[in-house]
Amino acid sequence: MGLFGSKKSKEEAGAAAGEVTLGDGATYRIARRVDCLGDSCPRPQLMTKKTLGELGMGEVVEVMVDNPSSVEALPPMCDELGATHLETMKAANCWRVFIRKD
Repeated sequence: MGLFGSKKSKEEAGAAAGEVTLGDGATYRIARRVDCLGDSCPRPQLMTKKTLGELGMGEVVEVMVDNPSSVEALPPMCDELGATHLETMKAANCWRVFIRKD
């Protein structure tokens, strides 16, 4: 088991994760879901970067985080990753961050 081995099965389970309608009414197909619940920085950022590197242009990733500093760190890093932060939604037990690869 490598550095990211403990979450791999959760990440793979998030493939083809469905659709989401954001606050502006736009609907997106979720290409991948990254489950970072219980993880602290920098793991959510690293997993988001890794996943975006595997996606094609225009595909959307949903990152689920419950660490407030990770929620704050993800949107600003989108510019350097060639991505766009679409929206962050508060759910019952986490935040759901939606990012599109440009």
